[in-house]
Amino acid sequence: MTLPDRLSVFSPLDGAALVLLVLCWFLTGWRIEHPGARQPSVSVLMESFRREWMVHMITRQPRIFDAQLLSSLRQGASFLASATMIALGGGFALIGKTDELAGLAKDLTLGTSPTVVWEIKILTAMLFLTNAFLKFVWSHRLFGYCAIMMAAVPNDESDPLALPRAVQSAELNITAARSFNRGLRATYFALAATAWLIGAAPLIAATLVCVAVLWRREFASQSRRILMQTPASAQPDL
Repeated sequence: MTLPDRLSVFSPLDGAALVLLVLCWFLTGWRIEHPGARQPSVSVLMESFRREWMVHMITRQPRIFDAQLLSSLRQGASFLASATMIALGGGFALIGKTDELAGLAKDLTLGTSPTVVWEIKILTAMLFLTNAFLKFVWSHRLFGYCAIMMAAVPNDESDPLALPRAVQSAELNITAARSFNRGLRATYFALAATAWLIGAAPLIAATLVCVAVLWRREFASQSRRILMQTPASAQPDL
């Protein structure tokens, strides 16, 4: 079966749903990383706190807290990289069982599509998982670079290299966190892509739900309201 023949088994609604999925993934990520000055996202707000963290680290003795905190960040990236790798393995195993999957779909009255349809739908979700895996692995690597840079920050705050090295550490930390967040978003959209197994309309619905969840967490969540508070307004009433 040639490529045009393979694509002909999909309806225009399938194509529209797939385009919507990819566009929402790209545009949501771009907006979260490039928000307006009046409405910063949680990811952008956290960047300033990461910079403050590295500045305070200069005078913190000992720096065990900083090392433990960075270690936990690396463990989170490592765990999710392992999880996505396992999910990819499951996807490859499922592709080898598309005949059984097609039979199950027929029993559930989900249609009698050829196996190539199920393979492409599974591969779509796997592409998002692959992107997530690569982002998590790179995030883990960058957090490692950040740890080395933090170790290079002089203990003496009067040292001319202290602040510049701390700033470099902060930027590496921010870059690692950005890659980590991209991996999380790809994982979200991979989950949305699995709805395509049911049909084009469920894929559209899952994509819109995914965008709504990400948008709320970045721009309308309680955690964002806390981060937006000034130190004075964050004081509890006594």
